[in-house]
Amino acid sequence: MRVLVTAGPTREYLDDVRYLSNASSGKMGYAVAAALAAAGHECVLVSGPVGLAPPPGCEFVPVETTAQMRAASEEAFAGCDGVIAAAAVCDYRPAVRVEGKIKKDGAPVSVELIQTDDVLAALGKRKAEGRQTPRWVIGFALEAANPRENALQKLRAKQCDRVVLNGPASIGGDRTAAELIGPSGEVVMHWEGSKPAVAGDLVDWIDAWVAAGRPA
Repeated sequence: MRVLVTAGPTREYLDDVRYLSNASSGKMGYAVAAALAAAGHECVLVSGPVGLAPPPGCEFVPVETTAQMRAASEEAFAGCDGVIAAAAVCDYRPAVRVEGKIKKDGAPVSVELIQTDDVLAALGKRKAEGRQTPRWVIGFALEAANPRENALQKLRAKQCDRVVLNGPASIGGDRTAAELIGPSGEVVMHWEGSKPAVAGDLVDWIDAWVAAGRPA
């Protein structure tokens, strides 16, 4: 298979030096890319800015903003069989980007924020385009409150086949606890351990699921 993986955070600039982002390290997405390569799959890794080296054997596409991630992901997805969307995309961006650097003058500053592109939803809409067999889409959902309910809503709204649910404790760490949520809200699998180990378990599950004809 040829699989697209999105990883890391995105940045949305307020001025030429300041930006909105999040604490994503990219470790989970990079571990998934490495696990795919180790399993013999082709992998396209579209990544926001992180302090990690791309896994050997992966095609690497660096991006910075959410719009760049969407454009690169849609282009790569056209030639892929599926996507594992592990990126922590910025949900909002400043309505106006200021040229240069905003100077501090002691006065309050208000910033109007607007929603960014929805990368995962855009890929979900493209699953069946030009394909007799629709591509598969697996998203990641980091939730703190009503986690399974919110993960299921994300799965349905963004046309995912499955969603990997994890929590805030996973951010930046080397370990994670994750549940694989199915289309009826059922917990298909539960994994806990190092991110490379969980990534390997996820890729093994995908391999078996695809080999079985991708049952609902």
